[in-house]
Amino acid sequence: MDLLISRLDDEVKNYNTATTKIPVRSGFNYTVPNPGLVEWMPIYHSGEDIVIKLVGYHPNNPSLFGIPTIASTISAYTTQTGQLKGIMDGVLPTALRTGAASAMASKYLAQADSSVLGLIGCGAQSVTQLHALSRLFNFENVLIYDTNENAMRSFTARIECLGLSVNIEHSSINDIVEKSDIVCTATSININEGPLFENIEPKPHAHFNAVGSDFPGKTELPVSLLKKAFVSPDFLEQALQEGESQQMLKGHIGPEIDHIVKYPETHQPYQNKLTVFDSTGWALEDYVVFNLFMDLAAKHNLGKELSIEYLPDDAINPYHFLSVPVEA
Repeated sequence: MDLLISRLDDEVKNYNTATTKIPVRSGFNYTVPNPGLVEWMPIYHSGEDIVIKLVGYHPNNPSLFGIPTIASTISAYTTQTGQLKGIMDGVLPTALRTGAASAMASKYLAQADSSVLGLIGCGAQSVTQLHALSRLFNFENVLIYDTNENAMRSFTARIECLGLSVNIEHSSINDIVEKSDIVCTATSININEGPLFENIEPKPHAHFNAVGSDFPGKTELPVSLLKKAFVSPDFLEQALQEGESQQMLKGHIGPEIDHIVKYPETHQPYQNKLTVFDSTGWALEDYVVFNLFMDLAAKHNLGKELSIEYLPDDAINPYHFLSVPVEA
């Protein structure tokens, strides 16, 4: 996680739209047989590999099938030949990079001495949100809430591997918003059923990492809070379609997170004000976590080298295999 946060910070700091192409993600939303979506998120560094994440989001997965809400794979293609270079699971990397993104944003927008973390939503994302943020902040209390009692009860056991000395307190949304220095919202609230709360006053310096908004019409934070806050999206054009920013006018939204990271001194005063990181999921994050996993796999001799492409001896004859004798 430390490596991921550091690499993400460096990559965002050096992000250049002239050499890095990231289109708004696209895909299919549907309601049958179950509500969900499948989307693709590509990124191209000029002269380097193209990385594409294919991600499925199906909020009923845990209750219906006992599997994670998010299913995903990440693949890379060399621009020298167009061949598949690598492919890996995207579920764990997505959870890790989402946590790392919140930690990075909080580093620049939250007060450095923040001691109370609030987690609204205790699913898979909550674990990596806590993990990443705990690497940068010394939390004393972690307030948690979920509509699913089982998720709240199992939370302490699920974070045991992190070895944190923090007080975990089952709380209410009201108390979390009022008492936390940093709040992470990562819920499966349904489309057009948001926001998660109304008319609750956060601390004047509170920072929100809004993670759960990933559908048109799906929002977690109230407009009243957004209008009072400094809002920084990860990817503005995408956030206007699927993030908290879809509730706002473009001119009322602050600069994207890469601008904050590149010019921290300009935005340091916002650490004493109400801030929101509108985290919709950015392909740059997938690029960073993919390459980190590939590097670690090579270092620790993990993964397998497979030849899955058909490369005939005669490059212009797709049926060349028919003329090759079958070995006895």
